[in-house]
Amino acid sequence: MSSAARKRVTAAGRPSGVPPYEPVVGAKQSILVVEDESSIASFVGMYLKRAGFAVRVADTGNDAIEKASADPPSLIILDLMLPDLDGIDVCRRIRQRSDVPILMLSARDEDIDKIIGLEVGADDYLTKPFNPGELVARVKSILRRSGPERREFVSSVHEHGSLRVDAGRREVTVVGEEVQLAPKEFDLLWDLLDHRGLVLTRDQLLERVWGYTFAGDTRTVDVHVRQLRRKLGDACPIVTVWGVGYKVSPEPKAARAS
Repeated sequence: MSSAARKRVTAAGRPSGVPPYEPVVGAKQSILVVEDESSIASFVGMYLKRAGFAVRVADTGNDAIEKASADPPSLIILDLMLPDLDGIDVCRRIRQRSDVPILMLSARDEDIDKIIGLEVGADDYLTKPFNPGELVARVKSILRRSGPERREFVSSVHEHGSLRVDAGRREVTVVGEEVQLAPKEFDLLWDLLDHRGLVLTRDQLLERVWGYTFAGDTRTVDVHVRQLRRKLGDACPIVTVWGVGYKVSPEPKAARAS
């Protein structure tokens, strides 16, 4: 099947026919908390309200899908374990019609859960129990990076061998074939390419890509790098600098010569 015949998918993880998320400028940002445990939902809601957000709650997956469609929130906090649909399925269904930012919560601290969540379009993943201050900080960080300034990437392109990364279109191709990346996978790849020749530590990448100005879970970076290597294969330019972080490998000689 030709690339033109295939459905195009953006690096934000949505089909090309889905309109991009557009926050309402000047309006109070609203958070939809999808959590079936009322004590956790109240706890999360209290801290978010203190931070100046409007908060709505859905206690089932179907309720979340309905509320997100009827009155789109600025961001969704989505629990992985729900009584009717699991959070993965809810995220996948929401992504079919919207690219509203999604922060996924789970009591399971397994990399496979994080990978699946990111694969279906979650922007970030937080493991229970969590510090409420960290939750609010992550929400603010995601919203900053989902606003208009995120889409004001310099309209430039990075190329590395057969890999081509277009910042304006947020598209990645390998030998002309488009590769679907989750939002943070794209941002991580772009940031490393934008600093080729430099070694960036995991903490630096957490701050630059996720906006965390505190000690976060550096495994988040490792999970995203593994995903990029799996999706891009031999075209992935990311090299591990043991005990430090990551950098971009030198340009292939054939590419430099051309």
